[in-house]
Amino acid sequence: MVTPIGFEPITCPLGGGCSIQLSHGAIAVFLSGKKVNVMAIVTAFAKQLCRVAGLPNIIANNPGFIIVPKATKRPLTLRDVSEASGVSEMTVSRVLRNRGDVSAATRTKVQAAAKELGYVPNKIAGALASNRVNLVAVIIPSLSNMVFPEVLTGINQILEDTELQPVVGVTDYLPEKEERVLYEMLSWRPSGVIIAGLEHSEAARAMLENAGVPVVEIMDTDGNPVDAMVGISHRRAGAEMAKAILKAGYRHIGFMGTKMPLDHRARKRFEGFTEALAKGGVEIEDRDFYSGGSALAKGREMTKAILERSPDLDFLYYSNDMIGAGGLLHLLDEGIDVPGQIGLAGFNGVELLQGLPRQLATMDACRLEIGRKAAEIIASSMDDAPTNEDRTIVLTPTISFGDTLKRR
Repeated sequence: MVTPIGFEPITCPLGGGCSIQLSHGAIAVFLSGKKVNVMAIVTAFAKQLCRVAGLPNIIANNPGFIIVPKATKRPLTLRDVSEASGVSEMTVSRVLRNRGDVSAATRTKVQAAAKELGYVPNKIAGALASNRVNLVAVIIPSLSNMVFPEVLTGINQILEDTELQPVVGVTDYLPEKEERVLYEMLSWRPSGVIIAGLEHSEAARAMLENAGVPVVEIMDTDGNPVDAMVGISHRRAGAEMAKAILKAGYRHIGFMGTKMPLDHRARKRFEGFTEALAKGGVEIEDRDFYSGGSALAKGREMTKAILERSPDLDFLYYSNDMIGAGGLLHLLDEGIDVPGQIGLAGFNGVELLQGLPRQLATMDACRLEIGRKAAEIIASSMDDAPTNEDRTIVLTPTISFGDTLKRR
């Protein structure tokens, strides 16, 4: 008995002269060189064969015993593309990796064959040699607000012209979750890391320092980076807004924002804000902090509460535009003169809010540019040639006075 490759030998109930042949995806049973009707004779044998071969238990009702196996799924290889295009595997590899001297005609033929087959290169195989994959770990605290999608857009605008692909992890502003996300992403040996913020746990910082790849910390420049950093000074941003508020003549100021231990950048803006007010002889008269996502409803609720506690406030500074917009809508509903009676300002320069009845005063956080600059640092590090890329990039946000901050 002849056993096809991949099958274990089976005792044939037909006795001597029995053979099994595999041809064009079908198995046929022959006796003494002639295909025979084995319907009644080899039922047990057929079941045995199906069990061992992992085939459906099908017995043909015609002369000859034919079993058609299920199509087995396997990943396509370079050999498949090579056979389909009629060129060597080495040439296929050169075309798909965009390396080496290959004629335009051959390149077109290989690419067409790969596309028709649905072939996707095995990046893991290449990564084994280089110990790196063409992924960039992008770790951010949230996707639930309007801030980080624009950063991701900037990153993608630069990386889309390279072989690098961003992979996103979200930490929810929790240090322990940042550790887990960073650990998992580094285990894939990415080509670089872009991570929001400069404050990390000791374990996370140790992983970043020993990652062996470019690390770009984004959004903030008030601190010392592990490798490179791109962002703005949030202390300076808070101080500049305070100066503009004082210059406009406001003196009774309230603040509303996120809980500071979880949002270091909001904390730094608050520190810069209060320090600049203090230099002008003014202190914050009331403040309120919240946890959870930023939303218009939260801004309405907090604004109503702070004005009930402190009705003499003439300016409200919000840690972000979303709650600031909620505050603005509350004041307009109450018929309060903005900015004559009460002025308002937020932070981030969210374009979505430009459709409000009045334009909220805010400050641009340079989000798109931060994403682009961070990606440029990662992309440039992939070149073998030495680079003069600046590893510390401090961008300068500007105040948009809108309709809620008097300009003097």
